[in-house]
Amino acid sequence: MSKIGIFGGSFNPVHHGHLITALSVLEKRKLDKIIFIPCCISPHKVEQKENYPESRLEMLRLAVEEFPGFDYSDIEIRTGGVSYTIDTLRELKKTFDEIELIIGYDNLLVFDKWKEPEEIIKLAKLVVLKRKVYSEGDSRNQFFSQAVFVDSPLIEINSSDIRRRVKENLPINFLVPQKVMEYIYQFYLYK
Repeated sequence: MSKIGIFGGSFNPVHHGHLITALSVLEKRKLDKIIFIPCCISPHKVEQKENYPESRLEMLRLAVEEFPGFDYSDIEIRTGGVSYTIDTLRELKKTFDEIELIIGYDNLLVFDKWKEPEEIIKLAKLVVLKRKVYSEGDSRNQFFSQAVFVDSPLIEINSSDIRRRVKENLPINFLVPQKVMEYIYQFYLYK
């Protein structure tokens, strides 16, 4: 019986921060595998213009292809439309017995606003990345008590900065895997 972690997001583009964080969770939670799942359209970024679903999927494939502990899935891109975690988990539960849903602390703060959060908790263990110091003013919802907190490295890389750097013809070396960087340049993404 395999124990997998699900790491969803836009991954526009995937970068070393995603990969280093995922490796840390893989080891600390003793998972058999982490599956990266790029959303088709994020419910929180419906108005985002530059979506590139097929390119984001291909960059993920390139980023994880040589590491056996990582995999990727096109389930949300194949489904199309706005991607909801609950729908994805229902589908994955047909294949996997133990699923851990990996989210950031910022997502936990608004987890009660997600689609069917109570059902998500029934299908997957909620694993929350502690990447930053908590603020005393953070409003906690009922899901804090059901979450497993994992210390993860604080990597100051973000996808929007990478897109900006590409647009401004600044180097992105060391921010993304080499093959991802080559793909971005080859297909003139983010220009």
